[in-house]
Amino acid sequence: MKAIFYDWGGVNVWLFHLVNDLRAGWLDLFMLLGTAIGDHTSFVPILGLLMLVAMFTVPRTYALQPEHGEQTASLWLGVLAVFAIGYWLDGALLIWMKPLLDFPRPPLVLGEANMHVIGELKLHHSFPSGHSSFAMLVCASLWPLAGWWRIGGVFFLLWVGLSRISLGAHFPADVLGGFALSLLVVLAVRGALAILVAAAAKSGEMRFRS
Repeated sequence: MKAIFYDWGGVNVWLFHLVNDLRAGWLDLFMLLGTAIGDHTSFVPILGLLMLVAMFTVPRTYALQPEHGEQTASLWLGVLAVFAIGYWLDGALLIWMKPLLDFPRPPLVLGEANMHVIGELKLHHSFPSGHSSFAMLVCASLWPLAGWWRIGGVFFLLWVGLSRISLGAHFPADVLGGFALSLLVVLAVRGALAILVAAAAKSGEMRFRS
């Protein structure tokens, strides 16, 4: 099973070398920055930034386009809720999955002499990539906002994912696993919140009629 779904018949290692073998001083710095921003510790700053933007956007929409004010407020509230709830759920799953699966990282599989490692050397708990999972959490949570938010989210997603391979921390399969995990979490949280909102609205409507 691992040979099919993780190793991909050798393609996983081939893709790793394709990215990891590309070296340049500026590229290493760029990838280190991507990994630093994609760390889970960026949750609070990003959440704070989103809240500030929401506090500016929602009142402005009510003032300029009153008919869209409630929709904008609901949109931002949903984004913030999905991002916050998804972060804690995603983190709990990663804490459980990584040591349980205990996949070896590239330096342990390939040997440090056969690849490039930039930054902290880690040998275990490779699958799924926590940084990639967080990047997908950001991208998928912001997706309903549309416009340049989506472009920024996709750029951030690819930047963080490639950085984990470039720095020698993860295989491509680990990155894709992190993407998939967080995407499922966001979809589940968004779906659960939609059901709760619909149930609350129905309950309020029934009370109004009675």
